[in-house]
Amino acid sequence: TLLCLPFSILLTVILLLICMCAYIRSLAPSLLDRNKTGVLGIFWKCVRIGERKSPYVAVCCIVMAFSILFIQ
Repeated sequence: TLLCLPFSILLTVILLLICMCAYIRSLAPSLLDRNKTGVLGIFWKCVRIGERKSPYVAVCCIVMAFSILFIQ
């Protein structure tokens, strides 16, 4: 279980980043759309993943929440 913990934390952070970026873009679209390259382009890519793969991201969030609440 010690080996799974860092992976679980990393997966949680990535899911939260994707959801946060998609939410911020829904509030202020120009904020994330102007930075498509470089280091800040990571946030733009997270927005695209959140928008295009939203059913999969939602399922992953539900599975992660269940895992955190009941398994760990």
